[in-house]
Amino acid sequence: MRVLLKKISRELTLLILFFLPKERKIAIERHQRGKEEYRKLRLADAVIVSFGKSGRTWLRVMLSRFYQVRHGLSERHLIGFDNLHRRNQEIPRLFFTHDNYLKDYTGNADNKSDYYDRKVILLVRNPADTAVSQYFQWKYRMRDRKKSINQYPQGMEDLSVYDFVMDEKAGLPKIIGFMNIWAREMDHIENILIVRYEDMREDPGTALKQVTSFIGTEANDDQVEEAIRFASIENMRNMESNRTFWLSGSRMVTRDKSNPDAYKVRRAKVGGYRDYFDDEQIRQVEDYINTHLSPVFGYNTNQQHSEQAGA
Repeated sequence: MRVLLKKISRELTLLILFFLPKERKIAIERHQRGKEEYRKLRLADAVIVSFGKSGRTWLRVMLSRFYQVRHGLSERHLIGFDNLHRRNQEIPRLFFTHDNYLKDYTGNADNKSDYYDRKVILLVRNPADTAVSQYFQWKYRMRDRKKSINQYPQGMEDLSVYDFVMDEKAGLPKIIGFMNIWAREMDHIENILIVRYEDMREDPGTALKQVTSFIGTEANDDQVEEAIRFASIENMRNMESNRTFWLSGSRMVTRDKSNPDAYKVRRAKVGGYRDYFDDEQIRQVEDYINTHLSPVFGYNTNQQHSEQAGA
């Protein structure tokens, strides 16, 4: 009901602003979204921050199942801020955010001071894999309004994967800029846990236990095992196809069951970006990451080769 009311309120606001210039309407909408993000941030027991397509849905489904099993709740409710907390107050309020709009409300665009006193889980993924996955999100799932307010390409359906990935406003430059400001600011955050998507794929049980422990709700082995089973790629695709989480809006509902690239859960492959580029394009993508991304996350390919050689 809250999701529906929020959507109606947003639509009414846009209707009232119909005759304003496009740029002004976008600024007002981003400010309103930022205001809502700020409200949730201040109320949340923990915040999970990630750039889009970094594995947030997978982690959200695992956490949902963990709390469902722990407190005897239906499996049809995907955790979203305080929806499960309202059913059982022992379940924390978790704010999942891509950190898109908060700065439009607080004005803190060059730092993360809004998060300094918060309990933050920062979920990261190799930006090349993120960018490729974001391409398919943009091409098959992203609504026109989201493209507009977040400066994604519009009316360019024939844009290649490589051109999207190298695009200043949508691809690697945008993703790496997001990651670098967090790398620069993380020492100022009182409580922060860095979770790498690749580490979750390698050992989801350990990663989930780290997250639940950091949040303050320790998980036992049975709860973790069930959460991992429930959030398997195959089961998540089935749930998306069958609209298991329809109460959570379009987050886990595919628009085209016949197109595997239109699913929220697509391939979940580590290093899968290499399948979409030729050798020269791979070199250019990896050179860009090596040159521009902070090494703190461990995605510099030279750094990875050095670690492998020393193992």
